[in-house]
Amino acid sequence: MHSSTASIPADIWNSLVPSTDGVTDNPFLDHAFFLALEESGCATPKTGWQPQHILLSDESEQPLGLMPLFLKSHSMGEYVFDHGWADALERAGGSYYPKLQCSVPFTPATAPKLLVPSGNAAITAALLSTAQQLAIQREASSVHATFVPEAEADATSGDGWLKRLDTQFHWHNDGFASFDEFLETLSSRKRKTIKRERRDALADGLTIKWLSGADLREEHWDAFYDFYEDTGARKWGRPYLNRKFFSLLNQSMADRIVLMLAYDGPTPIAGAINFVGKDRIFGRNWGCTRDVPFLHFELCYYQAIDYAIEHKLAVVEAGAQGEHKLARGYAPATTYSVHWLAHPGLREAVADYLERERRSVEHSQEVLEQYTPFRKGERTDR
Repeated sequence: MHSSTASIPADIWNSLVPSTDGVTDNPFLDHAFFLALEESGCATPKTGWQPQHILLSDESEQPLGLMPLFLKSHSMGEYVFDHGWADALERAGGSYYPKLQCSVPFTPATAPKLLVPSGNAAITAALLSTAQQLAIQREASSVHATFVPEAEADATSGDGWLKRLDTQFHWHNDGFASFDEFLETLSSRKRKTIKRERRDALADGLTIKWLSGADLREEHWDAFYDFYEDTGARKWGRPYLNRKFFSLLNQSMADRIVLMLAYDGPTPIAGAINFVGKDRIFGRNWGCTRDVPFLHFELCYYQAIDYAIEHKLAVVEAGAQGEHKLARGYAPATTYSVHWLAHPGLREAVADYLERERRSVEHSQEVLEQYTPFRKGERTDR
């Protein structure tokens, strides 16, 4: 068990993460991302995120598997909500916290969490077993692995692990050459609505710039953090990320970031941060200091589609929740998490609840599919 990301060399960590040509496929799994979260003070024991990363090695110290893990004293910053479970155990006289959380803090993006490059089922089982043993040692109520791929969720089934489903909304690139070509797949009414929203968002002469790599400077992060802090404070009461975090990311991961800023003349008034993976772009945080109609949709959804088309990326993941994305060409996508609960009574109750919840999620997605804006027959099954 490692009490910090820094205690695991970056080359060892990243050797266990799916990569292409030496670059991690998912930017959120990169050692640098976890290191920035911890060194900035965003994910530390003080904020209720105590690193407990599990690294398995063989007798020759060859790394075999990694499970990013945190001991938590609350359920904030996870986007898979278990507050009801905590309340139930507390009312029964138990203690839900601390718990163990296997996730990328503050990041509702699907990515492998049981990092076993060989795909060895025995090593995967060893990671899960080690996490359970650690929970018992730390007197934690449970272990949770959130936003895992479907195959990983299926691989953990059994031995008391429970599977949970939820819904996000993703945009899929069917080889479009332009945004207008994408619009042609939509119904006439939806197509006109999106064109009007894009036009109105920039009606006051606003311009939008994409900034990445060496073009990103501290002045851009100063502006973006003002947007993020203002919007985050109004939405959640306290933003999870601090200003230092973005500077650390800029030092280590600038090439994986696309910062989209809206300018009124020379002055930025809104921004959205995106991360680029192997085949997709992930929209994360946004904010503004001026309320402009439809600017949120333009910066967070339409610009991300433009970027994906230009760079031939297959998917745009625009973050958690948000049925309003449906009308803008984003389709329902299932997300998965798995949960191990130490208390037999709570485990039985949650298992019953999750069985009913899964049926509800599946039914809701069937209904949502009927409200996608695509012309009949245009959207292929995914």
